Amino acid sequence: MRLHRADVLSAALDLLDAEGLDGLSMRRLATRLDVQVSALYWHYRDKQALLDAMAEQLMEGVADIDPVRPGLAQLAELGRRLRSALLARRDGARVVSGTYVRRPNTLRFGDTAVRAALAAGIPAEEAGLAFFTLQDYVLGHTIEEQSRNELLSSRAEPPDQAPEVAEQYPAIRVAIEHWAATDADVRFHYGLDVLIDGLRARHRTQ
Repeated sequence: MRLHRADVLSAALDLLDAEGLDGLSMRRLATRLDVQVSALYWHYRDKQALLDAMAEQLMEGVADIDPVRPGLAQLAELGRRLRSALLARRDGARVVSGTYVRRPNTLRFGDTAVRAALAAGIPAEEAGLAFFTLQDYVLGHTIEEQSRNELLSSRAEPPDQAPEVAEQYPAIRVAIEHWAATDADVRFHYGLDVLIDGLRARHRTQ
């Protein structure tokens, strides 16, 4: 049966879910598809090209928001939708953060975010900064979220905190305890709200 580009991409995403980004290799992908490695390079010139395509696939539909809503509400929605898209695949945030894709889904997300910033009254010279700050927050938060989930899933129980560390650094100990007791969704939305509230205060806008 002839191997199509879409088959390679679909199998790569399935392998990502099964093995994580560190376990994704062209050789393992070829084995999964029961083909020679050379057959993959007919569709993707190297692993980075494949990762770019995977990132672009993850971004599909993320920019589909209501452009009539207030600009800051649009930015918040884009942030939530981006996180959901990244969480849909194992190590999704690491895949997207390691690429600089210039394809429709990714470009549309950026374009929509900048337009939302402009609609919120953010000056043109700062609209791009607002967009990248939002994007970087979501990527960073989700990388940490997924990495922590991977770490905890590989252990029978959470690691104990060394008693001497707790005694020497009581403030961070208490902070970590409160942080760990807070749901990941709540932590994410807290940071997103801080970012949006900061833009609102800085530019006195909605």
